[in-house]
Amino acid sequence: MEPNTENKLDEVQRQIFDRIAKNDVNGFKQLITQLKEGVDFVDEDGMTPLQHACCKGNKEAVQILLDMGADIHFNKHGADYTPLHFAALSGNTEVCRLILDAGINPSSLNSVSRTASQMAAFVGNHSCVETINNYVPRKTLEYYTRVQGQQKEPLIPPGMMDLFHQFVIEINLHPVRIALNLQSLGLLKNLQGLKKTLELMCDKEMKKTNDVNELMAFKFHYLGWIVSELMRCEEQCKAQRKEKLNEVDAGKHDFVELFIKRVLKENKIGQLDYIEFTLRDCVREFPFRDCTVFRQVVSQLAAKDPQPALVVFRNAINGHRGFADDTSYCSSCGNEKPDKKCSKCKQVKYCDRECQRLHWFMHKKTCARPTSNATASTSTSSAKEPIDTAELHEELSKITTS
Repeated sequence: MEPNTENKLDEVQRQIFDRIAKNDVNGFKQLITQLKEGVDFVDEDGMTPLQHACCKGNKEAVQILLDMGADIHFNKHGADYTPLHFAALSGNTEVCRLILDAGINPSSLNSVSRTASQMAAFVGNHSCVETINNYVPRKTLEYYTRVQGQQKEPLIPPGMMDLFHQFVIEINLHPVRIALNLQSLGLLKNLQGLKKTLELMCDKEMKKTNDVNELMAFKFHYLGWIVSELMRCEEQCKAQRKEKLNEVDAGKHDFVELFIKRVLKENKIGQLDYIEFTLRDCVREFPFRDCTVFRQVVSQLAAKDPQPALVVFRNAINGHRGFADDTSYCSSCGNEKPDKKCSKCKQVKYCDRECQRLHWFMHKKTCARPTSNATASTSTSSAKEPIDTAELHEELSKITTS
């Protein structure tokens, strides 16, 4: 009986690998339940079902295997590729995040001394690179959900732990997306605690004895700065309400829209003045001025023909993309590959109706404009000189020498 049982199990294993290769999730589910010896077995190449599922970018199969106790560290693959290496090569950011949440070490090297992030960059999977590099383990955030020292309550309520984690690991650094994430996650009611936590995280990262991550420290500072800007908008809205007590309240979170409109408002030559100046202020207030990332950002912002500050920030935190691509972005929040278009002009893209609504106050000025006028406007705009930031450049140059 035993030989027959072993042969049957081998056949089930073979079919499981076959179902994963064909992305046959239903067939995979039916077979995987027949296993009684666990899911950490390998094929002739030393690859486990989890590694195969990650390689295919099959989120559902990966989740099932993790739920069944698949060992993310079990590795018989000759080239030492971890499940995260395979997930990064697949291009599926959700699978990368599942493996990261399971506790994989993102710094693990394969046989050619490359991390999963480096392998993703090599094949042009930039979103996976950003997902891995921006990841923060949940356990590093637990400290802020507990009362410390003379605190009467934790900076982050324990019930908001997962929501705060989602907020911190977001890869889209556009201020509008940051504000919308805070709103959708229900974190607006704890902005003061968020600001203080992000400041502490930045400070703690820079003062580590080893493995200091300057990029994440700068990101924490940046997120805290955006939270501060939202808090300023909130105070302004409260002051306005006090002056207009007889008017109907504009809405519980109208300060978020105030902030978003400031971010999206363009000047006469299509420049975003508010975001440009507030991000430069953010750089000036970064407390660790001797670090490499600070000097690089200052150098780029103070260049003769600087890129927009938001682009400089994105490149500093998420890394430069190896080659130019034709990826489109939401005109409101900066998300990649939006699948909606303005129904009138068919030119401007958005994530959803909310993003379109938020951007309409600017887009309505040019929407459905005749083609000849639109073309002329585009060529004229491209010929305009960028904002005169000579004074800002001088101030930033002083920072580097202070």
